[in-house]
Amino acid sequence: MRKRDLEKNYSVRAFAAKLRRLADALEAGRPFVIAVAGERLRIPAGATFNVEHERDADGEELEFQLLWRRPARRTGSRRR
Repeated sequence: MRKRDLEKNYSVRAFAAKLRRLADALEAGRPFVIAVAGERLRIPAGATFNVEHERDADGEELEFQLLWRRPARRTGSRRR
């Protein structure tokens, strides 16, 4: 799996809609699916959620993070 690290800016309206969908999934105990830069991500209901705050001389940053492990890939059965 190749490494990926990106940021995407959203309008206030689009960001609020994504947060609403996430909140609905969390409250219902369902996984959350989101597309980021053309890649579809499935965040499992059991993911870890945290908030990170950073401050330096130039400004501040607040990140809402969702952390999870990808399921192990099965070996032995290859698609052709």
